[in-house]
Amino acid sequence: MASGLAALLDDVAAIAKLAAASLDDVAGAAGKAGSKAVGVVVDDTAVTPAYTVGFTPDRELPIVWKIALGSLRNKFLILLPGALALSVFAPWAVTPLLMLGGGYLCYEAAEKIAEAVGGHGEAEGPQSLALTSQALEAEKVRGAIRTDLILSGEIMAISLATVADQPFAVRAASLAAVGLLLTMAVYGVVGLIVKMDDIGLHLAKRRGAFVRRAGALLVRAMAPLLESLGVVGTVAMLWVGGGIIVHGLERFHAPPIPGWVEALSHWARGAPFAGAAFGRLAFAVASALTGLAVGAMVLAGERLWTRWRR
Repeated sequence: MASGLAALLDDVAAIAKLAAASLDDVAGAAGKAGSKAVGVVVDDTAVTPAYTVGFTPDRELPIVWKIALGSLRNKFLILLPGALALSVFAPWAVTPLLMLGGGYLCYEAAEKIAEAVGGHGEAEGPQSLALTSQALEAEKVRGAIRTDLILSGEIMAISLATVADQPFAVRAASLAAVGLLLTMAVYGVVGLIVKMDDIGLHLAKRRGAFVRRAGALLVRAMAPLLESLGVVGTVAMLWVGGGIIVHGLERFHAPPIPGWVEALSHWARGAPFAGAAFGRLAFAVASALTGLAVGAMVLAGERLWTRWRR
């Protein structure tokens, strides 16, 4: 009896060690995958607050919550099963899909730049102006969830490419962990951003000169912050999308763009008073320029196609 109990305890200890090792593998893989997707996360965080503009303060957090739930549905009901199926049945398709998503990010960024330079962004049409507040909120949420599907798809694809050499269970757990943690982080930060002016107004009414000044500063900083987030989001789109395209071309041995980008990065690392960080910065700039060129070509093609159809 004692020997049987000892053997059982040994088995339990072995299972516990195996589970701990598996958790370490999942944590390590998830951390590595999440770090690779950081550029898309920055873009996602920068884009989402714009969907709450124009609504009363009491609707801002509910809108963010609806978008966050939609993001979780995108990741766990659509993208996670699709990514795992790709990793099993068509691993060769991961890189082309990544490049398509990268091209879309570049197109979105180029469109934003063209609108900023041309000075004619999206205007509210009569149909949008005629919508009730509830209908407009539902439309904004649907648009945000559609945008999130693209960005979340890039996050899951980048994460999948990072953990492709891991066992299936580790891949599944890593993608689930990345999806859940990044969604919580992104929409937690978005919630703080959209309520920053309300927090500032609350502080401005409190006692104490320092607290009131801090509150007034938060209120004044809201508009510049949203504007700067738009710029950061556009740059992140170009950097991430261009980097994905460069890596994809390199994987398919398609010069000369990857060679040009790598040569620039190597030159920057070897320049006087420079180092590895300067080399990474040069790679990011070259990737963004590549993304801008790709996005401009896609945008030009899309506008020519639209004019031809009309």
